[in-house]
Amino acid sequence: MTKDEITAAILAFAEKLGKTPTRRQLMQETAVTRSDLTRHFGSYERAVNACNLKRNTGGKKVTMGEIFRDWAKVVRKLQKIPTMAEYELFGEYSLRPLKGRFGSWFNVPEEMKMFAEKQGMEKEWQDVLDIVRQQARPNKDRPGLSAPPSAPRILADRPMYGLLVQGCPLVFAPVNEAGVVYLFGALSERLGFLVLRIQTEFPDCEAMRLVGEDRMQLVKIEFEHESRNFLKHAHDPSGCDLIVCWEHNWPECPVDVLELKGAVIGQQLTAGECKFFAAQKSAGNEV
Repeated sequence: MTKDEITAAILAFAEKLGKTPTRRQLMQETAVTRSDLTRHFGSYERAVNACNLKRNTGGKKVTMGEIFRDWAKVVRKLQKIPTMAEYELFGEYSLRPLKGRFGSWFNVPEEMKMFAEKQGMEKEWQDVLDIVRQQARPNKDRPGLSAPPSAPRILADRPMYGLLVQGCPLVFAPVNEAGVVYLFGALSERLGFLVLRIQTEFPDCEAMRLVGEDRMQLVKIEFEHESRNFLKHAHDPSGCDLIVCWEHNWPECPVDVLELKGAVIGQQLTAGECKFFAAQKSAGNEV
């Protein structure tokens, strides 16, 4: 869909409802998809702002109880712990409140279970908690690291490792492209991908990606440790649909980017949001 078609769909549906629709309502009742919103606006909130509408939050901060109930309803609907893509499709809220509270998407199931148990909600959500107990792996606390008192000598006869990554199949952050390939493979299902093929020639991977309710699309993926390496390797942007990297450091990238660092550590910006911020910066606007 074009940008004008999206805004027209939002305005028409808002008039029909008598209020601003939620992202899930819009995607269920119109032809607008999550990828359409990301590509043209970066986020649903900016699409709503472009229509001169206001989100129906009333300035009220979402409580932990509301976040839990929304997430638990998605678990109950799917009968499984949702991937990030599935929660974006079926949940009322964005990923940010959860990742902002828990640091990583992979910490969410265990934290949600602990919250429900602490609040005495086991009876109401027993089926959901059973699913979490069966499918989630508790994240064991790992000791934090303090900065050394002085710069240590780097030993030349042994490899370097990245920082510890908690709640993730890869113990240390990847420091090369091979680490990115492994990490994506470990997380692919939770991120909404089913991998079809890995190859040595460009592009590196073919996978099916969840793009809407009961809808998947074939995407061609290139792996890079940093997104800017795509430019250094002189790849043709028309030859792939998505760059999967550990760190996204190429804001003007013409290809969509999935940053794995954002998926496992703190907040994540979508490729559309990165492009939006880059455009605003180029225009001299504060973001």
